[in-house]
Amino acid sequence: MSFRIIADSCCDKTEQMANWNNITFVPLTLEIGDSYRIMDDENFDQDDYIRRVLEYGDAPKTACPSPDAWARAIDCDEDEVYLLTITDKLSGTYNSALQGVELYKDEHPDNNKKIYVFNSLATAGLESLVAEKIMQMGTAGEDFDTVVKTVDDFILNHTALYFCLESLDVLKKNGRLFALAATILKKLRLKMVFVRTQEGNISLVGQDIAMNRAIIKLANIVAESVQGIDLARKRLIVTHVCCKERAQLVAEKIIEKAPFGSVEIVKASGLNSTYASNGGIIVSFTK
Repeated sequence: MSFRIIADSCCDKTEQMANWNNITFVPLTLEIGDSYRIMDDENFDQDDYIRRVLEYGDAPKTACPSPDAWARAIDCDEDEVYLLTITDKLSGTYNSALQGVELYKDEHPDNNKKIYVFNSLATAGLESLVAEKIMQMGTAGEDFDTVVKTVDDFILNHTALYFCLESLDVLKKNGRLFALAATILKKLRLKMVFVRTQEGNISLVGQDIAMNRAIIKLANIVAESVQGIDLARKRLIVTHVCCKERAQLVAEKIIEKAPFGSVEIVKASGLNSTYASNGGIIVSFTK
């Protein structure tokens, strides 16, 4: 059976994906004030976007894809379709994808296409790792139900995401910190290290007064979290927002203590650039 992966634009585009001909990206929308509105697609220019955000001085806004956008993407030639979205705790994209599936089924009542929506419970490089897992299994000829069961378990038990940001202002202003304790919000001047929880929320795991010290702490926390695991076939993705050298430093510090078999550094998508903000680092890996 033929298959297609349909991911939202929060999924980082890795080197492996460059040669895939059966993946579709459904973009979110990015807005800076009332006069600048773009799609988070292959034309996204991170440097230009962050420059505009800094000049604007207030928080940009984002909008998830419509159910119709998902339904149109599902209307493809493949027999099996795997949708993949950012965590439902930080965006309405997952629910929009579910609605898109129902819309497609309503419009194609006689179609027997198999469709499943994966909630990545994360974003950025972790979505990429999930997409790569789906591709690996689909290419190997695994049946649809096996892929669904295995990948859902993979998301919950065999992946992790940590991040450290220069600023939490955009997350705070757009209501994306609702799950954090109020006491944390009083410490916004600190540079804090967060982890993706199994529920798809974020939780504080470390903090420091300076960014350089915080990212070293981030690297140490990641290395400690994989102690005792054979990392020869594990993969690490470091996503950055206009700070490639910082991302390289984080990767180097991690692999000093945790020698992942595969390491890749990528630029954040538009959505992730919005919320991670200038100088933000997101670390995703398999375990």
